[in-house]
Amino acid sequence: MHCCARWKRPNVPTSAIMAGLPGYNSLCRTWTNFSCVASKHVNTPGPPLAQFAHAPLLLLIIAFMMLQPLSTDLYLASLPGLASSFNVPPATVQLTLSLFVIGFGGAQLIIGPLSDRFGRRPVLLCGLVLYVAASIFCALAPSITMLIVARFLQALGCCAAVIIARAIVRDAYAPEHSVRVVASASTWLSLAPIVGPIVGSYLQVAFGWRAAFAALGLFSACVLAVSLKRMPETNLHRNARATELSGLLENYRLVLGSREFWAHALPGALSYGAIFSFISGSSFVLIRVLDVPTSWFGYCFAFGVSGYMSGTIICRRLLPTIGSARTFRIGSLTSLVAGCGFMAAVAAGIAHWSLMLAAMFLTMLAHGINFPIAQSGAVSPFPQQAGTAAGLMGALYMSIAFTVGTVVGATHNGTLYPLAIISCTLGLLIFASVRSIPAALSKAES
Repeated sequence: MHCCARWKRPNVPTSAIMAGLPGYNSLCRTWTNFSCVASKHVNTPGPPLAQFAHAPLLLLIIAFMMLQPLSTDLYLASLPGLASSFNVPPATVQLTLSLFVIGFGGAQLIIGPLSDRFGRRPVLLCGLVLYVAASIFCALAPSITMLIVARFLQALGCCAAVIIARAIVRDAYAPEHSVRVVASASTWLSLAPIVGPIVGSYLQVAFGWRAAFAALGLFSACVLAVSLKRMPETNLHRNARATELSGLLENYRLVLGSREFWAHALPGALSYGAIFSFISGSSFVLIRVLDVPTSWFGYCFAFGVSGYMSGTIICRRLLPTIGSARTFRIGSLTSLVAGCGFMAAVAAGIAHWSLMLAAMFLTMLAHGINFPIAQSGAVSPFPQQAGTAAGLMGALYMSIAFTVGTVVGATHNGTLYPLAIISCTLGLLIFASVRSIPAALSKAES
């Protein structure tokens, strides 16, 4: 009853600037509230979890998760510069994104089981060390081939940080409180894809493309240093059989054989592919085709990302009133309108940066509606295999993103047509896949 009185709130800066940031006050409240929750998980005196009330746990979780958006968004403005620096076509430069995505997606299938068997801390630290080293290799890469290889290795380290962050939430907090932790973290995480491209644009203008990777290396090195000092082991119940092949294959078979999994995972992955087409192609189209200054690119991309934030708000408002099935259909219809509208405008001869921003905003708005429903619908039927389901869904997302990114790079021809065709095709597929969800599943969701 009085456990909160025993704990002090961490020494988080409370300057006027910090206090004005979205979610700052809720972040401070979260520290106080969840210190009590952490203490309730301690069954014996002095286990590592007892340190959680004093460690900046939530800030560490945010830092781990922030590596993923920063790893892509911080250097988007540098993609055209990379092509010029190495004298290679856009399709080759796109591989620095596509290989990162495929590495991240594949690693999801093994990071979770490894941390279940060997513990969160060693897997996390190994991942962060790999990420720091790979970032340095990226910044010093003498060729595009070496940069692509370094980006793949960077993805493996990034995946370890993100997956372990999710596992830490499960370890440290009771289920009814973990949602609040994730919500608080998400408020801050939403700043990364907005601030990242803006900072990256200025780094590109001032120092060139290598500066973005140097910044990633510096940030991850700081995260590693704090983790070495303050991150205890949170997995108190290690599973020596977590990496046994027979058990893994059985879980994969169970999830992949579920119609409910595919009914949600496929449209969710297609929706992610739609936004990834803009992530991978927007810098070339805006900067090279539509002559938008490099220093402005970050603001253009931030406008698009604000669509995703708006979509999540709309989704949260619609779910209690009309249910997930109808909300999912609204999201898929928005995807269809975004893709087909973009294609129709380009076919009509419109080639303006405002059209590009409108299409990107609507596509990300649709994903903001689609993603929460797809994620929940694909994972919730498997309480005993939630990690496996989430990993398979993530791998599917990244596989489609890899395919889309490769196609975007290969078809770039100095016009808006390739991106518009891809966007329209994905919009049609998203709409069709959601409309084809069996009536029994839709009724159960509603």
